[in-house]
Amino acid sequence: MPKFLRIGLHQSNVSGYTSKAWCVRRVGSAVFLKWGAVEVLGAGAGRKVYWTRLPQEKTVRCGTAQRAQDYAKAAIARRRNHRYEPLTGSIASRPRSAGRDAGPKQALATILIVDIVSSTEKAAKLGDTRWTKIMGHYYAAVRKELKSSRGKEVVTTGDGVLATFKAPAAGIGCATAIRKAVRTLGLDIRVGLHAGEYTMSGGEMVGLAFHICTRVAAKARADEVLVSSAVKDLLKSQSQIRFRDHGVHQLKGVPERWRLWRVEY
Repeated sequence: MPKFLRIGLHQSNVSGYTSKAWCVRRVGSAVFLKWGAVEVLGAGAGRKVYWTRLPQEKTVRCGTAQRAQDYAKAAIARRRNHRYEPLTGSIASRPRSAGRDAGPKQALATILIVDIVSSTEKAAKLGDTRWTKIMGHYYAAVRKELKSSRGKEVVTTGDGVLATFKAPAAGIGCATAIRKAVRTLGLDIRVGLHAGEYTMSGGEMVGLAFHICTRVAAKARADEVLVSSAVKDLLKSQSQIRFRDHGVHQLKGVPERWRLWRVEY
């Protein structure tokens, strides 16, 4: 069964991140598809890939073997054209620790989402080889600042990173440090931050706070760091951080209207 792993960074020397995998298999006139979130541990020949939860599956019945073969070839071509790499070896179920609580866990934190502005256009202009190299430097810079700020990476999504912080000031400091670091790569980023409660279930962050943060980041322009009023209210005593009113916005799919603030330092 051909397998593909989404390329979000230079895979050969990085461990401990989440991504997405696809599996495509043809049997006679049917094509079997399997996909879902995975965790990658180790690097190089010792790399291991695990499903973070049960993958989704789909069977496509094409009527004839030739149609099934064409369908499978097209599916594989789409994976290659959407920044996936062929994956060797198996994808295993993630083993659980003996005393680990399998139930969902709630937490309260400052959530940060960062992504690259106009990444598709930049990738098309630079070509796969050069873009993959830049993405490797990009993720290295992001992870360096997350470590310095004691942020916890939750997931990578294409060219985006979602992380959490115990303190909102640490999240804002990390966001501005990332913005400065990636300028040398010729990249523009946008960042959104929100503070709230979320739930971790099956290795995935769920809850309204996550969706609000996603929408806040979507409102940011190139080189902007936007925060929700929830973050600003927690920082009233942090006089060294300055904000400019960014207006009241309707966040897609989120109840009520939200006032956003742009970080000025």
